[in-house]
Amino acid sequence: MEYRVLARKYRPATFDDLIGQEALVRTLSNAIKSGRIAHAFLLTGIRGVGKTTTARIIARALNCENGPTINPCGTCSNCKMIGEDRHVDVLEMDAASHTGVGDIRELIDTVRYLPTSARYKIYIIDEVHMLSTSAFNALLKTLEEPPPHVKFIFATTEARKIPVTILSRCQRFDLKRIDTETLAKHLGNIAAKEQIQIEDEALKVIAVAAEGSVRDALSLLDQAIARGSEDNAPITAASVRQMIGSADNTATFRLLESLLGGDIVAALAELRVQYNAGADPLLIVQDALEITHLVTRVKVAPLAVDDVSLSEHDRNAAKALADKLPMPVLTRLWQMLLKGIHEVRVSPSPLAALDMLLVRIAYAAQLPTPAEVIRSTNSSPLEGEAGRGAQRGKLSLVDPLPNPPLKGEGIVLTDFAAAVALFEQHRELILCSQLREYARPVGFAPGKIEIRLTSALPRDFTSKVADCLTRWTGQPWKITLSEEEGAPSLHEQEAARKEKQLQEASTHPLVAGVLEQFPGAKIVSVKENA
Repeated sequence: MEYRVLARKYRPATFDDLIGQEALVRTLSNAIKSGRIAHAFLLTGIRGVGKTTTARIIARALNCENGPTINPCGTCSNCKMIGEDRHVDVLEMDAASHTGVGDIRELIDTVRYLPTSARYKIYIIDEVHMLSTSAFNALLKTLEEPPPHVKFIFATTEARKIPVTILSRCQRFDLKRIDTETLAKHLGNIAAKEQIQIEDEALKVIAVAAEGSVRDALSLLDQAIARGSEDNAPITAASVRQMIGSADNTATFRLLESLLGGDIVAALAELRVQYNAGADPLLIVQDALEITHLVTRVKVAPLAVDDVSLSEHDRNAAKALADKLPMPVLTRLWQMLLKGIHEVRVSPSPLAALDMLLVRIAYAAQLPTPAEVIRSTNSSPLEGEAGRGAQRGKLSLVDPLPNPPLKGEGIVLTDFAAAVALFEQHRELILCSQLREYARPVGFAPGKIEIRLTSALPRDFTSKVADCLTRWTGQPWKITLSEEEGAPSLHEQEAARKEKQLQEASTHPLVAGVLEQFPGAKIVSVKENA
């Protein structure tokens, strides 16, 4: 007999055979038992989780001669023909190759005819998101009010690409990824039926590589069986890892330990061993990311080490690393790997890009964390005037603003800055901003201010300023314009003051120590101490 691949040979025929989709099975079971069967179903999920298979099971459940039933018999003519994909009333269409409105119109033309031998005429449209906009529009009316003998079942990996008008007319089921433990157990049952000896660890490696897809897992198991093993021994996890090109977790832990210990020679040697064994550079980085994530989880939530999908070695190694590494180091490692994975992916030489990434990580492992730098700088002895300055500990960016004058009549203004502060106090923010930015004080006396404007302002600017000051102080004020250069504006004075204080801050022993520890760093701003 012609060989059938495992993915076809063990395709589920009933809802009981579906694994990991309990919510879907429960909802459909209740719907069929109560007779509340929707006229359109939408099955979504990643590739290989059973969307098309579930659609066929639904077709059998609805058209079984003993049904509708949640447990189709599999022996009646309808069940057999649907299972063999040759029932005239169950029509399957691949929307990837039939995207146009003409294909949908041909389908709709057959909707009005009663089923030939089945209870329902069922239309299964796979990858429905590939239909064109006009095709979706042509389907709308029929989908909203189909004849009672018609059911639609749509399957897609890209539900977000389907128009909302279509989604709202369907009962949606999201088929979830199969978790590693469930998938490994399923693979083990199939291996036993096929009388294949394979290690449990190898089954877990396949389940992890499949990323929740049953079809991918069965394809990998098929490949592992075809690859075989020496001397009829059980298929090992090492041989499976070599087959799929992934690094052994044991080797990944060794690689990380060498990197975090700053031993770049050992790290590069370990990389060459993995690469020569068939490990892909991109997969090595991905494995390192997964291990870093695992160690971080164990660090912050120790119960994570009890994850049943982990091998005994991974549990112990993750706990040992978590005990040795502080959180800042783990965070830095994660960020460097995350950035490096893009470099490896786009590089014309992935191995060289990975070499450079490992070099950076190894040398960064010797750098102190920011908290350690601050602690070491604070604990260093400071002598003389510098020491006394550090003990005072006052770093200031800006001088205190002039004390705002009190409200009410009888206020005495002593200089131009105090007059401008009065505008800020009374929320005259536009005039305040214009005075600070464009007015250079030339002369000041009680009741009279002489300024030079560095930019064109409205004609009534000086009269508005005078009116406000007169109203707030209870005495008449006159604002005159001058051609003299005058003193710098308040904005220019503040900018100069900030620049001076940044220079002073850079000479402070604490700041100087940090700048020395981090070459290329610069002071962005200095906040006044409370």
